[in-house]
Order: sequence, then structure tokens, then C-alpha cells
Amino acid sequence: MLFELRLPGRRWIDVTTPGQRGHKRRGIRIHDGLTLTEADVILIDNIPCTSLARTFLDIAEDGRRRDVERALDRAEQQQILDMRAIDDVLGRSDGRRGAKLLRTVLAEHRVGSTLTRNELEEAFLAIARAIGRPPHATNVWIPFPEGSGAEADFLWREQRLIAETDGRDPHTIRSSFTKDRRRDQRLMLLGWRVVRFTWQQIEHEPAYVAATLRGLLAD
Repeated sequence: MLFELRLPGRRWIDVTTPGQRGHKRRGIRIHDGLTLTEADVILIDNIPCTSLARTFLDIAEDGRRRDVERALDRAEQQQILDMRAIDDVLGRSDGRRGAKLLRTVLAEHRVGSTLTRNELEEAFLAIARAIGRPPHATNVWIPFPEGSGAEADFLWREQRLIAETDGRDPHTIRSSFTKDRRRDQRLMLLGWRVVRFTWQQIEHEPAYVAATLRGLLAD
């Protein structure tokens, strides 16, 4: 997707046809364009695309709330979110499957609060939400007194807790080991508690991660 609203590595591309949905094609997910207007079509690198607002509606029609949340978060991060354009699309979309979900997410979701960078962070966020303790912010910058700072993967302000997710690439882990510990120490000097979860724990021991997180966030 040229707006870069979804996580990379998807096995399909989304295509909106001028009329009704055609035959299914491997690797392509087709959306019908029966209600498309001129306002719903733009050019990106000379490629005809649905507008950003219409793209949100198409994403919502797939029925996955988290996809809609993340798309809105990503657009907010890029500073391209236009609520008036979304309202215009929704005003012309009564009866479409995605309209209700898109309205619900806009009413309930704090846009920009759950932006994740990869599938590992998505998996951790799902664990935190499943136990009813979603983070207050994701990938948020915390400044240090001398002028530098650190980006926290997941942050709970009231509990002064930061959770970090460590990827599976051994070369990256080795090269950043000392830097990460120094960074964690600086955050702890500022009054934050820092806990790290490995990809293996998140992917293969979600119950353990959930129990640990629940204990750390206990009131």
C-alpha cells in the first residue's frame, strides 16, 4: 500500500476495481468501487489510488479493528490524517460494511497511541490488551537531562513502567547489548522501571509474559 499504513511483509496487495468485485486472484484482495467518486481517487507516483479517507473505509471492510487502529495511527504519525475527508467519506457510505467499524474506532480509539513497528510489537500489544492493561503509549520518546534520550517501546505512566521487546536477530542483540543496558539504567535513574521480553517469550510463552506484566502493573 503506497500510503504505508500496514505492517510490511503482507502476502497480498489491495486493489479497488471500478465496478463490482471480479474473480479472486492469488495474492490480490479486491474491493469493489461501485460507490467511488472523483474525490475518492488520487494519483501517487502516477498510480491511481483510493484517497486516504477511502482507504480507511476499505481497510475497515475487512473487519479487523486492529488494522483500522494501526492505519489511523500510521497516518497520524505521517501527519496526513484529515478528519474532514474521513467524515465526507463516511457521509457517503451508509450501508457499507466498513462504515460502522470505522466510526466505532474513531469514537473509541486515541489516534496515535498504539503505533507499532513490527509483528513482535503487535504480538506484545495483543497480550497487554488481553489482560486488560493496554499501554498508555507506544514508541514514545523520553528525553534525558543532558539532551539525548531514549524511545520506549511500551509505556505505562502511572506505574512508571516501560516494557521493551527484543527481536530475534542475534547480530542485532549482540551489537546493542551494552547500549541497551546503559539506556535502561538511565531510564531507571529517571524513576522508570524497565522490563525486557524476548521474542521467544512473546511468541512461545505468552501466558508467562501476561502473568509477569499483570504482576508488574498490579495496583
